[in-house]
Amino acid sequence: MSTILVCDDDKDIVDAIDIYLTQEGYQVLKAYNGEEAIKVLKEKEVDLLIIDVMMPRLDGIRATLKIREEMSLPIIILSAKSEDADKILGLNIGADDYMTKPFNPLELVARVKSQLRRYTQLGSTSKEDSKYEFKTGGLVIRDDLKRVTVDGETVKLTPIEYNILLLLVKNQGKVFSINQIYESIWNEEAIGADNTVAVHIRHIREKIEINPKEPRYLKVVWGVGYKVEKI
Repeated sequence: MSTILVCDDDKDIVDAIDIYLTQEGYQVLKAYNGEEAIKVLKEKEVDLLIIDVMMPRLDGIRATLKIREEMSLPIIILSAKSEDADKILGLNIGADDYMTKPFNPLELVARVKSQLRRYTQLGSTSKEDSKYEFKTGGLVIRDDLKRVTVDGETVKLTPIEYNILLLLVKNQGKVFSINQIYESIWNEEAIGADNTVAVHIRHIREKIEINPKEPRYLKVVWGVGYKVEKI
């Protein structure tokens, strides 16, 4: 049974989400500001976090930044703001998904399932996978350990970032369109995926490239998509 932490200063929203997730068999923990969420994460085993942006004491954005310094669990951000800039900010600071209020609770449940499924696949190992090491130049992915290093230095990636990079490194030299990347990683039809994928690509570059503006590994093929160079 997966454990979900729901954090929102609106107790009615937390209780409503709790009802839907409990019906699906999840264990639900509750917090009402960012500080409480961080405290719960330190004390309990949590598989996924749903967190609101606008909260007292410590908002969802700053809380996510702090959480990402130490943890790589999937994070879904809730916000009353629907502007692309807010969504990009949320993804940029390490969230895996973003939902705008008011939202359909069934869609939220579906996204929770999707994130947990992807994260479970990311964390699972098989005898066949454990034999594989994927590398290009100084970039090395140990898929059995779910570890990425660049020139021997460990790089911390979110589950989404890891899966995107693994897809591209496994297929070095092959160009993937934004839609192909989105559909491979999110397992759903790519509608308006440009910003979402671009944010994650930029974030990966910032972590693996010495100079993200002149990338050595993760290259853009203008008008087509992205690829990882075979070095």
